[in-house]
Amino acid sequence: MPDPFASTKPSEIAAFVGKHYIYTYDNGWQYETYIKNDRHVEYRVHSGIVGGRWVKDQEAHIVRLADGVFRISWIEPTGTGVSLAVNLSDRRLHGTIFFPRWVMEAPEKIAVFQNSQIERMLGYRDAGPTYPIEVVDSFADITFVEDCHPDDDTVIACAPEALPEGYAARRN
Repeated sequence: MPDPFASTKPSEIAAFVGKHYIYTYDNGWQYETYIKNDRHVEYRVHSGIVGGRWVKDQEAHIVRLADGVFRISWIEPTGTGVSLAVNLSDRRLHGTIFFPRWVMEAPEKIAVFQNSQIERMLGYRDAGPTYPIEVVDSFADITFVEDCHPDDDTVIACAPEALPEGYAARRN
């Protein structure tokens, strides 16, 4: 069986690997994502219902849709599904998040560093309830973009609240 997280064409996403960007959804939620390599993303949630959440080495399926346009999709141990279409040329993003019911009922349970709490996340997921799924579908403006080296563990290395004041407000 093919690897579900391997890019269909790794050479086509090479320009995306290493990108680090901050974006704010139309609903005001602010996120930050780093494309660590062709199979992994890392992110922090600066505001929104799961503000304070941060994740390292999330396996993801990453593809190029067009010049400067990429899609990243993954399923988290919480049971949350995420799909992001990132248009670097226009600095716009469209995200769809599929939250299980248990996350909507108690979002504070996942507003933590996920990697140190995988077993807890799996337990919450398995206890549910899963349905009805809450679909959050929104556009975002990309307000900050930089190129970082692939596989740089320093890009997303601490919780959002540990960042210097004004970090997420940077613009370029």
